Amino acid sequence: MGALIELKNIEKKYTAGDHDFYALRGVDLEIDSGQMVVILGPSGAGKSTLLNLLGGMDSPSSGSILFEGEDIARYNDDELTRFRAESVGVVFQFYNLIPTLTAYENVALMRDVKDDCDDPMHCLELVGLKDHAHQFPSQMSGGEQQRVSIARAIAKKPKLLLCDEPTGALDTDTGREVLRLLLDVCRNEGRTVVMVTHNASFAQIADTVIRVKNGRVVSTEINENPADADVINY
Repeated sequence: MGALIELKNIEKKYTAGDHDFYALRGVDLEIDSGQMVVILGPSGAGKSTLLNLLGGMDSPSSGSILFEGEDIARYNDDELTRFRAESVGVVFQFYNLIPTLTAYENVALMRDVKDDCDDPMHCLELVGLKDHAHQFPSQMSGGEQQRVSIARAIAKKPKLLLCDEPTGALDTDTGREVLRLLLDVCRNEGRTVVMVTHNASFAQIADTVIRVKNGRVVSTEINENPADADVINY
């Protein structure tokens, strides 16, 4: 399908006093359109920093991030805001739903971000929650809340869906349900899904597995036969 994103010689440096700390260093990688990509690595390896750079939520200290050929690393704040609004959906570990809004209203919020959003009820139907549309987060289980957050993320019809430990707060069975849903979004909706996790078994469901350690990409593996979410161990 061709590359959606290319990272070239990316570095992300933080300075504390007289010391420099590199969260990422010398990162080169390519992510193709329509893939399920899993980024693996221990805590502090640079996974979340990498995810933030891919989504335009942070900028590198040096290097290029080409999204459909355009270098978003050179974007100013307004351009990055527009890029995130138009092209990126994010699913967090702890849902980030607004408690005073119903499931429908949480998803419908995306209309304030992007004009041509999908119908909120259709998005809730895609994640199996049409009958829960008028419930508040407090009336829903953790798995249901996470599915609402996925419905909210895909309402923008993003080209890139970023997931930061999306099953980290869920039990095993519910986590598998969420993984099945993310795979469905990738396979049937044609979205590029990039998921950060410390769980090595998630590699089995990915098209591409990126392993990160000490701020560097240590390997990129292509999985010729991705498995179903049922095989995942927690």
